[in-house]
Parts: sequence; C-alpha cells; structure tokens
Amino acid sequence: MSRNILVTGGAGFIGSCFVVQQVEARNNVLVLDKLTYAGHLVNLEPCLHSSKFSFAPGDIGDAELVARCLKEFRPDAIVNFAAESHVDRSIHSAEDFVRTNVLGTEQLLRTTKDWWQGLEPEAKKKFRFLHISTDEVYGSLDKNSAPFTENSPYAPNSPYSASKASSDFFVRSYFKTYGLPTLISNCSNNYGPRQYPEKLIPLMVLNAVSNKPLPIYGTGLNIRDWIYVEDHCEALDLILSKGRMGESYNIGGECEKSNLEIVYFICEILDEVIPKSDGTSYSRQIKFVADRPGHDFRYAIDSTRVKKELGWTSRHCFPEALRKTVLWYLDNSEWTKQVMDEDYRKWLHQQYQDFDSSKSMEQKD
Repeated sequence: MSRNILVTGGAGFIGSCFVVQQVEARNNVLVLDKLTYAGHLVNLEPCLHSSKFSFAPGDIGDAELVARCLKEFRPDAIVNFAAESHVDRSIHSAEDFVRTNVLGTEQLLRTTKDWWQGLEPEAKKKFRFLHISTDEVYGSLDKNSAPFTENSPYAPNSPYSASKASSDFFVRSYFKTYGLPTLISNCSNNYGPRQYPEKLIPLMVLNAVSNKPLPIYGTGLNIRDWIYVEDHCEALDLILSKGRMGESYNIGGECEKSNLEIVYFICEILDEVIPKSDGTSYSRQIKFVADRPGHDFRYAIDSTRVKKELGWTSRHCFPEALRKTVLWYLDNSEWTKQVMDEDYRKWLHQQYQDFDSSKSMEQKD
C-alpha cells in the first residue's frame, strides 16, 4: 500500500536519494525545499516527471506554507532532511544554522503538531515524523573509544552539531510533551552521487581532475565512519516503517577511515581510470592546510539497534561504492556545472586560500 510522504530538504544530497527510492517504490512524495546553494532540482531528475512526485518551493519555517501542504497533501509521514549541514560554514556563520536547524525545525514541529491533533483517530495513529540528524551531536572519540550508541551523551563541538543537537531535543520534547509520533536517526558520513562539492569526496575528485590542490585539514588523520547514501536511505525507510515511536536509531557504515586514507583511495582510482600524461600520481596534488577549529578527531557508530530491531544491513562495500562514486562525478560534468556557481568558487577561495606548500604530500613509494 502506497504512502504519502512529505520530504523537507528533499532536493539536497541525502534527501534526493531518499525521494528517488520512495518514488521508485510507488509512494507519493511531496518535496518541500527552499533550494539553497546545496539544494537543486537537478538532483531529483529521475522523478521530476513521475505522477508520484510533486514539489513545493519554500522554507520549513513558513508556517502558512507548511500548513497548506499538510492540509492538501495529507501525509502519512514527514521526513525532515531540511538543514544547513556543513561544519565549515557553521564556523563562519552560526546564525544561519540556528535559523534553519533550530528555529525552522521547531516551527515545523509546531505546525505539524497542530495539524496532527485534528486528524481522525486512525490517521493520527498512522502518522510518523522522522527527523534526520548526525553522529556529530555525540562529540568526538579518541582512537580506542567504543563507537557511539543511542545512549551516548550529547557533546557537540561545532556550531553545526550544536544546532543539530538542539533540533534533536526539540523533536524529543514534542514526543514527550504532545505525543507527536516522532523518530530520530543519527547517521555517520555519507558519500555517493550528487553530494555538493564542498564535502570531502566530491571536492577531492573535482579538484584532482582540474589539476588543483587537494586541501586536507591538519595532519589528515581525523577519522570518520563512512556509509554509502543508498544504504542510509534504505535504513531510513525501515525506521519510518518499523521504528518504535520516540526512539532514536544510529546508522553507520562500520567503515572507519582517516581523511588522508580517503584522499589516497580517490587518487588511486583516478590514477587508474584517467592517468596523468606525465605518469605522476594525483596524490602529488595533496596540500595540508591549517586545521579546522574544534576539529573532532574521530566518529564511529554502533548500528546494533537498527540491525537487530529492524533487520537493516548495508549492501555496499566501501571500495566498490567509492569507485562507483568517483566514476559518477567523472561522468556527470553537466551536473557539476549546474551546481558549482560563483558563490561556490568564492567559498572555496575563502576556505582554502592559505596552502602550506612546505607540507605538500609526495607520492609514496
């Protein structure tokens, strides 16, 4: 039986993957997105002409617009991807993150709660609100610490993670106070097609083939847990369908890699598929830059709950999925041209202008 799903932030990287999967599953999807720098309709190209898909431009903080969408679309579920999500940008301008991630989420919850309370009993019981969050709310781990579980205390260290932690608490409060049937997911680093090129993997791929420096913060030894975006979205579908109300679910790829390892993997793939004419490796373009303020050392996720309770397992192994991702960026230059506007170029210049050439990384033997 098909569902009506309202997806906020559905034109972004992870949101668009989830939308495409749901439309392919024959669910009716309404995307609400204000199309900021990281949200593009081109990400939704596979479903733009489907009768199962519709789009409403706008902000989750616009109570009148959200109320109209709820009244007309009558969703069985809301999946909230809408967020400012780049740590570096939050360091430069925390206000935008408070406005969208905290105030916007609370306004969305409030409007949803008012609509939900007026539903007939069966529809009210059926409804779900799934909030998409991050592992960064838990703070940082040292090298030997156990992975984060759903019971790990929140200890955010960046304005971005602080704003997401706050939004998580608002979601929890609406369940506890009003009984709104909410769910929270906290996921590790995603990778895959259509990720905005400010993030590590697409930035490295596109800089490498443009013969630009490959900027790495600090020593490059900071560790992240990586998950392929399709696996993440499949877990979200299970949480939406089977998750226990009021609970949170951690989603991880069980694939811990340092930033430097990731960049070397990318260079090895590029060396193979589009080797340089002079025979040198793309890894010679690696440049170390000043470390990010408050840079968390390590994230790791324990996905036991989502696996045992809901039967989820990731389908993609890292080497194959990373290769698939790199090849997608190489094969989709038109997508890149559409999303990399002048504002993007200004941002990169601002963020990575001071390269320390004395720390350039030579290719290993």
